[in-house]
Amino acid sequence: MKKILFICSQNRLRSPTAEVVFAEYEGLETDSAGLDHYAEVPVSSEAIEWADIIFVMEQIHKRKLAQNFQPFLKNKRVVCLDIPDEFEYMEPALIEILKKKVLSLLGTY
Repeated sequence: MKKILFICSQNRLRSPTAEVVFAEYEGLETDSAGLDHYAEVPVSSEAIEWADIIFVMEQIHKRKLAQNFQPFLKNKRVVCLDIPDEFEYMEPALIEILKKKVLSLLGTY
């Protein structure tokens, strides 16, 4: 079972969409969180430690993650998907982009 954590700013649109989409795939366990203080589910050190791979939506998320959680990121694969904050929750275009990018990076689907 591969554990994947998706991170965006507020955990309202992009990362929860990714969590739901990839939870459907056999062999994947998913979770999502946000980096902003007012995120629906804030990123925690426990979530980072749990994850085998962390997908962030933008470069700013990668920088914030490194600033705030550096001790927990040792030996963690953090990948930026470069998906801007311009999509609604479960928007078909967002799902298509997520599948194209994430599945190619996972390589087994």
